[in-house]
Amino acid sequence: MLRIFFVFALLIGSGLGQRYAPSAERVPMVPREFRGAWVACVYNIDWPSKKGLGPDRQRAELRAILDRMAAMKMNAIIFQVRPNADAVYQSRLEPWSHWISGTQGRSPGYDPLAYCIQQAKARGIEVHAWFNPFRALPNKNMPTARNHVVRTHPSVIRNFKTYKWMDPSSSFTQKRALAVIMDVVNRYDVDGVHIDDYFYPYPDVDSRGRAKQVFPDGKSPAARRVAADGFVKAMYTSVKAKKPWVRVGISPFGIWRPGVPRGTTASIDAYHHLSADSRKWLQKGWCDYMTPQLYWRINSPQSFSRLIAWWRSQGTRPVWPGIASSRINSSEDPGRPASEIVNQVSLTRSVGKNYVGHVFWSMKSLMNNRGGVSNALVKNFYQEPALVPPMPWVSRTPPATPKVKAAISGGNVNVAWGAVAGCSKYAVQVRVGRTWMFSTVVGGTKVTLKGVPDAIAVSAVDRYGNTSPPRVVAK
Repeated sequence: MLRIFFVFALLIGSGLGQRYAPSAERVPMVPREFRGAWVACVYNIDWPSKKGLGPDRQRAELRAILDRMAAMKMNAIIFQVRPNADAVYQSRLEPWSHWISGTQGRSPGYDPLAYCIQQAKARGIEVHAWFNPFRALPNKNMPTARNHVVRTHPSVIRNFKTYKWMDPSSSFTQKRALAVIMDVVNRYDVDGVHIDDYFYPYPDVDSRGRAKQVFPDGKSPAARRVAADGFVKAMYTSVKAKKPWVRVGISPFGIWRPGVPRGTTASIDAYHHLSADSRKWLQKGWCDYMTPQLYWRINSPQSFSRLIAWWRSQGTRPVWPGIASSRINSSEDPGRPASEIVNQVSLTRSVGKNYVGHVFWSMKSLMNNRGGVSNALVKNFYQEPALVPPMPWVSRTPPATPKVKAAISGGNVNVAWGAVAGCSKYAVQVRVGRTWMFSTVVGGTKVTLKGVPDAIAVSAVDRYGNTSPPRVVAK
């Protein structure tokens, strides 16, 4: 399927009788930025709007989300596929999620992950499958299917507050979580694997930051961190061994430890309470990107600007922070304007190092254009599409340069190129006068441009995000 994600509205003139020939002129770098959003099914936060909807309604709602992403020129959906030891896809290991069908273990009548991949790729959007590795149930009173882990392996289940939790230090728990992730990596054409901040569950804390509940496993926080470290490393190694182009992303609590960086306050100590040494994972390179949940304002004791600067100084892999567009005009943060989100996105482009990007919590706020945030993003940042950044630590080999032909037909130009092995996406740049414009073509090797540009450049884009040297033709 051929889709063009930018309209070259500035192309003018008929150019009748003119021919394009190979050119050696230099072409600007294509734009690079990770523009993602989480789409959560737990509690039907983002999709589907309620559990038990028919398959046609569910598919329509998912298409509407992807259409909005494409219209905004976003390029990644972080799609929740395992909210609580269940599946939003056809699985032999775990039951269907009740957030989809209304009853755990009952099929919704289609495969939501497969459908999401099909529809997203047609729009040039990456799909990152989002897993919670250790949560069994968010509410211990939820009905479960016969093959749910709380029934099949009760010995590894721990009760904590309202949750049922798989003991993360259990070899069974780690093997099951890894098997689930690799089952999806093996059988589905996902672009990424993503895990969130629920390693050990969040306790309630007192005024001195002491946990009111202790996870009932008899282990020290240090021993729990060893378990979490081992899982993260094994997950990264396993995914890369099977499909090295699949990105591994981690979304930890936004503050590594209270007081770090200096002046930062937090009641939760993720390092101690959640046993999540996320700085270590970033420094060790056990992820391809990290998305700390920086949900606070710029001017606050948990300063967004201070935190993003700190995170981006801790390693060499990209840090694409989570940004809470959902808190615009919310009870969580009364009076937060959309301009706060605009300013935070601006900081993601200017603070620190490595490739830029950000992820919104969550897509519902962009669907609702809360406070005008979606309009502001398009106006200020998303005027043209962007490729997802490459992974030079995995692959630096560019694909072959495509062979390009361009022919004038009436007042338009038909452009065609040879398919490049391993590439289904192509970057197309056109120049009108001194202005270059960029678009992507997915699933095809030709495009018709309105008007007659002065120059055209085509590059192949591989699964790692590498681009070939462009082939340029000009009038």
